[in-house]
Amino acid sequence: MILEVAILSIIPGQSAEFEKSFKQASRIISGMKGYIGHELQKCMEEADKYILLVRWESLEDHTVGFRGSEEYQEWKALLHHFYDPFPVVEHYSEIELG
Repeated sequence: MILEVAILSIIPGQSAEFEKSFKQASRIISGMKGYIGHELQKCMEEADKYILLVRWESLEDHTVGFRGSEEYQEWKALLHHFYDPFPVVEHYSEIELG
């Protein structure tokens, strides 16, 4: 499993509309191959800042499967115009501690 992490900075004053659009976008991503789960959390210190965490079975499920899909075009249309600046997306793998 890998964890996709994105810090989302939303254009000031558009957070409510972003959250509404994200609910629609959640239906898109949750149907993708390799998708395990996701969560969106709102920053307590900065009103227009969020963190998106998405769990995928593999890196390729996100970078090739989802990003290369028609569904991703719909995701982009729903969400990308809210970002300023555009988020950096990173991927993490779990470290075995025991």
